[in-house]
Amino acid sequence: MLIVENIEVFYGDAQALDGVSLQIEEGAIVAIVGANGAGKTSLIRTIAGMLSAARGRILYRGTDITRWPSHRVCDLGIGQVAEGRQVFPTLSVAENLAMGAMLPRARHSREQNFEKVYAMFPVLMERRHQAAGTLSGGEQQMLAIGRCLMGAPDMILFDEPSLGLAPAIVQSVLRCVRDLNRDGLTCVLVEQNVAVSLKLASHAYVLENGRITIAGSGETLLADDRVRKAYLGL
Repeated sequence: MLIVENIEVFYGDAQALDGVSLQIEEGAIVAIVGANGAGKTSLIRTIAGMLSAARGRILYRGTDITRWPSHRVCDLGIGQVAEGRQVFPTLSVAENLAMGAMLPRARHSREQNFEKVYAMFPVLMERRHQAAGTLSGGEQQMLAIGRCLMGAPDMILFDEPSLGLAPAIVQSVLRCVRDLNRDGLTCVLVEQNVAVSLKLASHAYVLENGRITIAGSGETLLADDRVRKAYLGL
């Protein structure tokens, strides 16, 4: 579904990604694992069209989308749930969700997608007239996921969806990722909770200093001594 080939990304003279290559199969959950500063968010933002690759290419269902602007990438079917949620705090819950439906691909299914999001997150229905900035962290994360779903994506890039949330809410958010995948969405998961993300993932990549150093099934990486020592404290 998605092929990343030898991507290199720079911030000025500082290199964030160095020859990164990976493949995402349709219907999979793929985890990207790595320490802070390893380049995980840079990778997500490059796929989403928010950063421009200096070299390499990105193919989505056979179409070369390298250096496409983010709105074109979104309208092709790649959604993103950004780190830090990034809701519009002064807009209501319903207005935030409506923003996600502004893509041409999503306009015809706007009302249907509202129903789906409210069915998945009933609290958003209850608080649809409430300003998004007054929601709890967990509710804002639900809103960020819901807003992405309003764009009718086929693939979602999740960037640290559990960051800053209480443990009980973390389980709920990650359960949501699993449920969305079971409903047919392809999911790319960057998540600080390495053990849980590897248990969810059918395939996983370890990113260190801008390079892929280990790749394999989630189960294989969970059993890898290097991963267990570096990320699981075992």
